[in-house]
Amino acid sequence: MFVGTFEHALDGKGRVVLPASFRARLEHGGYVTKRLDGCLAVWTPDEFEREAQEMLEKERRGEIARNVVRSFSAGAAPIRPDAQGRIALPQNLREFAGLERDVAVIGHFTSIEIWDASRWREVDQEGEALLAGGAPAV
Repeated sequence: MFVGTFEHALDGKGRVVLPASFRARLEHGGYVTKRLDGCLAVWTPDEFEREAQEMLEKERRGEIARNVVRSFSAGAAPIRPDAQGRIALPQNLREFAGLERDVAVIGHFTSIEIWDASRWREVDQEGEALLAGGAPAV
């Protein structure tokens, strides 16, 4: 599982360093995609396949808009960490997520999320407030 929060900065080529604990599961590559709430998601090949199949099923049942599935698949890009553990984030995905320099790389159990650092702090504070208020964790 992917867990934890790590602060990093994009380099001049739009690359971000993945935490060492995340790299082993992506040594043979993976995918980066758009994600709900305006962040990016990094998936192992198996999890990407599972997510894609789930989205297609939801589309067939009318639970998700066809254009959401199209945007998800059209924006997906293969990734493979380099020797320094960096992955390149395509310009269109960086623009989608509002990534310019400082980013938060967080574990989301079956995927990795990449957020603009200031936006992540807002999302995290909201989540903490809900947890502190006794909101269900699911």
